[in-house]
Amino acid sequence: MFYWILLALAIVAEITGTLSMKWASISDDRTGFILMLIMITLSYIFLAFAVKKIALGVAYALWEGIGILLITLFSVLLFDETLSMMKMAGLLTLVVGIVLIKSGTRKTVVLKKEPTHATV
Repeated sequence: MFYWILLALAIVAEITGTLSMKWASISDDRTGFILMLIMITLSYIFLAFAVKKIALGVAYALWEGIGILLITLFSVLLFDETLSMMKMAGLLTLVVGIVLIKSGTRKTVVLKKEPTHATV
């Protein structure tokens, strides 16, 4: 569970960093660039720790896919960007892909071997 929390933190940091990049590009404030640098750095650090226990393909697909989905939605809400039918179809395809990747990854169950005792 801890590694999934790290992945969620990586996603939040990625979204914040990318939105900060846009904010910095349209304002005269340097704070956006500093926030972008910190958040994207944190995002990679959290992702690096998350992949210790989460399959790399799954972690990266969720990190990038959910990031793209939420960044697109927030950019529409915060920066008045447009969301065309083509973009919506792409986002739907992205969500389907994430679900397929996640559901296609089997969880391996490690059975603990019971110690064998000599019978007397």
